[in-house]
Amino acid sequence: MKILVDADACPVKDEVYKVAWRHEVPVTIVSNSPIRVPAHPLIERVVVSDGFDAADDWIAERADASAICITADILLADRCLKAGAVVIAPNGKPFTTSSIGAAVATRAIMADLRAGAVGDPIGGPAPFSKNDRSRFLSALDEALVRMKRGR
Repeated sequence: MKILVDADACPVKDEVYKVAWRHEVPVTIVSNSPIRVPAHPLIERVVVSDGFDAADDWIAERADASAICITADILLADRCLKAGAVVIAPNGKPFTTSSIGAAVATRAIMADLRAGAVGDPIGGPAPFSKNDRSRFLSALDEALVRMKRGR
């Protein structure tokens, strides 16, 4: 088992570390620029080039049935699910094979709406909350327990 984190804008890195240490699962923090990570044998930091989607490509190439991927990026979530990984958003909501199609479609619609918006801008996601953090901790813990049991 392993945890792959799309880390550049991830608000739950500390939570990932806590859960990973408790379950003794290695974590790879992937980013386009150096991010401070704890000095711990289970934590690896990978800094990729600043090329477009470089971190996403690195994660997607290593995603498989033994991986839990943490990302808010819907297109990366889709790639990881297709590779057999478990995918959890930082707000704790899982991406699943049955929900990803609607998420990709909604993302495309929102991008079109934002591109054509004049005057009042169309907002993005809701601000990150304590409930999101709590939901994430539970979701990651549950995913690791399921993987240990063989899904």
